[in-house]
Amino acid sequence: MTEYNIGQKIKKLRLAKKLTLQAVARETGFSPALISQIENNNVSPPIATLSRIAKFFDVKVGMFFTEDEEECRYEVVRATQRKVVSRVISRAGTSQGYSYESLSVRKHNKKMEPFLLAVTDMASEENTYSHDGEEFLYIMSGAAELILDEERLTLEEGDCIYFDSSLRHRLLSKDGSEVKVLAVVSR
Repeated sequence: MTEYNIGQKIKKLRLAKKLTLQAVARETGFSPALISQIENNNVSPPIATLSRIAKFFDVKVGMFFTEDEEECRYEVVRATQRKVVSRVISRAGTSQGYSYESLSVRKHNKKMEPFLLAVTDMASEENTYSHDGEEFLYIMSGAAELILDEERLTLEEGDCIYFDSSLRHRLLSKDGSEVKVLAVVSR
């Protein structure tokens, strides 16, 4: 499984608009240091961070997970073809305790982005994220805790939830064990 060069794509967008790191940071609410780390592929941002960056550049989040191939009307993604983003780091530079794989890698201009999430441990921070769109989460295995605004919901294997992504949210492992989640995010 290969990784996408998300940082290079963000840097290309920034340079095409002749913007500085500081200008992108100011408009997105992230630090210039974090934008630089992302552009240099030193860290991989959470989906919510990518969503905010995509919104700023007026592109779809899926653009970060595509290769420069022509548009396809359908796609089959084999288990060996998934694109993995494994080092999800917070704004503060700490581990967020999860990784994700894109389950749609060639289809451009999608209205939804399917991911396979693995929540691997108890995160040291419980910061939340929000972004445009909606999310659907299906717990494939394990027990998760979802922070949704001020509420904490326990989700177990077979449970699912659909919510407005503008709500502050964060998915955590309930007991520190790995949780596998099918996530579908719309823009």
